Amino acid sequence: MGSTQLDSVPEPKYWHLKTVLSDALDSEFAVGEILPNERELAARFGVARATLRQALEQLELEGRLQRRRGVGTTVAPPRVGVAVGDYTHTWTESGDDTWACVDSVEAVPPAAVVRLLDTDPDAAVHQVRRTRVSQGQPLAAELLYVPAASVPGLAAIDTPSGLARARAVLRELGRLKLEGREQSVELGSARADDAKELDRLPGAPVLVVTTRYVAENRTAAVAVATYRADTCRLTFGDSLGDANSVELLAG
Repeated sequence: MGSTQLDSVPEPKYWHLKTVLSDALDSEFAVGEILPNERELAARFGVARATLRQALEQLELEGRLQRRRGVGTTVAPPRVGVAVGDYTHTWTESGDDTWACVDSVEAVPPAAVVRLLDTDPDAAVHQVRRTRVSQGQPLAAELLYVPAASVPGLAAIDTPSGLARARAVLRELGRLKLEGREQSVELGSARADDAKELDRLPGAPVLVVTTRYVAENRTAAVAVATYRADTCRLTFGDSLGDANSVELLAG
């Protein structure tokens, strides 16, 4: 990477630096290659480390860079297209691109989820943790909240917690016929538990997709899925059975 004069540039220094760094990533670095440390980069470009961090954070948000735990900042591969609007939905684990159960506990959900479920604020629900993997790469971590009324047959199943319980909850949930769902997406920062599952550092940019599943004219479940914003391009279906979709490019 060569140096550049930034003082006379009218736009914010970090924004211009981001453009210069982006050009360098295209011409000088390969996918997966580790960038020099912040001190070296700041010295080469004659900027404060705070300015450099702003530029690097923007490039990470745009999917050009990845912060890898125990490795450093590397050049990111192209984003993976991830379908989140497929209404041929299945709760079971199958195929290479799938949700894999991790565990299940009974817990009181966050207030925002309680409002979507329309349950008593103090009522515990089944909380199933899942991860989504494609071609061996972790893409997302999900918390699925399922009220007891959605899985009445679970009472007869003697699996109090853990992986077996998670699979039992999903198996019973699969008996419901979904009538529709509502989805929203927002940009956020990875919490410590999600960052660990996604092999990223806490605070890394993520896309949080909240889905409310409807069956029998009521909320059957609510899923809060955290996708890696540096590697995922999300595709949404507009309505039940609708083949049309819209791509949301992270960043």
